[in-house]
Amino acid sequence: MAILTGEEILARVKKGNIAFSPGLDQFQLQTHAVDLRLGFTFLIPKSWHMTAKGREAYRIDPLKDHGPEYFDIIELEQGQCFELLPQEYVLVSTFETIKVPDDLMAVLYPRSSVNRKGLSVDLTGIIDSGYEGPLTLPVKNNTRSQVIQLHPGERFCQVVFEQLSKKVKPRRSRWHQKDVVEKGAKEKSVEMKMVFGGDLKKLKKDFAA
Repeated sequence: MAILTGEEILARVKKGNIAFSPGLDQFQLQTHAVDLRLGFTFLIPKSWHMTAKGREAYRIDPLKDHGPEYFDIIELEQGQCFELLPQEYVLVSTFETIKVPDDLMAVLYPRSSVNRKGLSVDLTGIIDSGYEGPLTLPVKNNTRSQVIQLHPGERFCQVVFEQLSKKVKPRRSRWHQKDVVEKGAKEKSVEMKMVFGGDLKKLKKDFAA
């Protein structure tokens, strides 16, 4: 795979092949990457809720997708900051949305300046070819005593674009269509039931690629 240079990324942006919304500013474009800015939305995981049985802890169920009810959602205003407490874990959004064409994939990396603050940004991963939308970043304050301020608009992570050997047909996110949602949920249910049962040999055999 070939990694796109900053000039190549900018040329594709001008053609509309790669898209960022809002558009990039001159501080974001690097020699072979693009810095993304922190958004205004912060999601704090809830630990408990009230039910008919009383106060119950939230339990992570691999068969279910976790919606907004599992989080306290905070939307900051311009000029406000978010103070991340020691050992606290949150999800944050990027300020920009991104569009990746079908001949590229992208990889997310934390900025070293962010890591040096004591933050772990566990976002090293793939942005699929054909993906379009915002990005959500898991962030944790690894310090035991320091409060770290997060400011919407600060450059927070980097995205690197890699050229595929040939174009691929993007697999649409299961959030896009009702039939795709139902198919994705069914596939996940079958997979995880086999995982829970420990029958990995059968899983590999029945669902060989």
